[in-house]
Amino acid sequence: MFRQNKEWETRESAFAAFATGPLTDFWRQREEAEFTGVDNIPVRFVRFHAARHDRVIVVCPGRIESYVKYAELAYDLFHLGFDVLIIDHRGQGRSGRLLEDSHRGHVVNFSDYVDDLTAFWEQEVTPGPWRKRYILAHSMGGAIATLFVQRHPQANCDAIALCAPMFGIIIHLPDWMVRPLLDWAEGYPRIRENYAIGTGRWHALPFAMNTLTHSRERYRRNLRFYADEPELRVGGPTWHWVREGILAGEEVLAGAASDTSPMLIIQAEEERVVDNRMHDRFCEMRAAAGHPCEGGKPLVIKGAYHEILFEEDAMRSVALNAIVDFFDRYN
Repeated sequence: MFRQNKEWETRESAFAAFATGPLTDFWRQREEAEFTGVDNIPVRFVRFHAARHDRVIVVCPGRIESYVKYAELAYDLFHLGFDVLIIDHRGQGRSGRLLEDSHRGHVVNFSDYVDDLTAFWEQEVTPGPWRKRYILAHSMGGAIATLFVQRHPQANCDAIALCAPMFGIIIHLPDWMVRPLLDWAEGYPRIRENYAIGTGRWHALPFAMNTLTHSRERYRRNLRFYADEPELRVGGPTWHWVREGILAGEEVLAGAASDTSPMLIIQAEEERVVDNRMHDRFCEMRAAAGHPCEGGKPLVIKGAYHEILFEEDAMRSVALNAIVDFFDRYN
């Protein structure tokens, strides 16, 4: 339906002019709102709407992220004719925190994220004026969104695209050690709600040390958000969050065979955060059950780090074109 956007392939060459001009003007058009999530936690979201649009994309960010970071993605999708809704998951972004130390990435039950998304969908997405409804999710948001469509197959989601979904977490400890440690920590609240081993409060890493993106421009811009709004900062996960995250990945795989949602999975070749093997397994299980993911296997973005939607133009444009083409096929 849409021509591939050539600007996506060359934007970084004049990124500052784009970010301070067209992108800033676009961001001023946003509508911000909130609803009440599980246990009365306020959950914030942002909306970009035009009366002429009859399709909407719901964006589910990853762990520690805020919709503030997704302005460029919203700009690109909106200018292709989609309305865009972006949720800030509980415990991060502009949504309510769960612990006194707001830097700790925490959730009581991973299902709370899914229940929040369900309430959001029922209150904001289903009653909306759109002819088609899609989900685009990244990392932790990918696990949340997949559990949502598995639990609510009648939710009127026409297609779902996942970038580096968190179906498994890379943990630099032997498997035989991880689960007993996490189970042990559950018995000690001061430990279960403290930072997991090797993590701590948020701090800015030099670009050369990051393993999330090769794009210096986008990395710098994302750090500026945290500098401008320190309340957005979230550091390492708690022991309990890690345990919940692992269990969520296992639940996603357990539901793979019965998952019939049209689904595109995009994988980063140079992944350092989530376990790509779980994407492959998920796709194999869906294919064996007779409803394969798009292409039968993940679309691998060559050379990309974890944050595919914030990568260098050459990688990001491949992913973004694939996503838009996929949604167009379910138009």
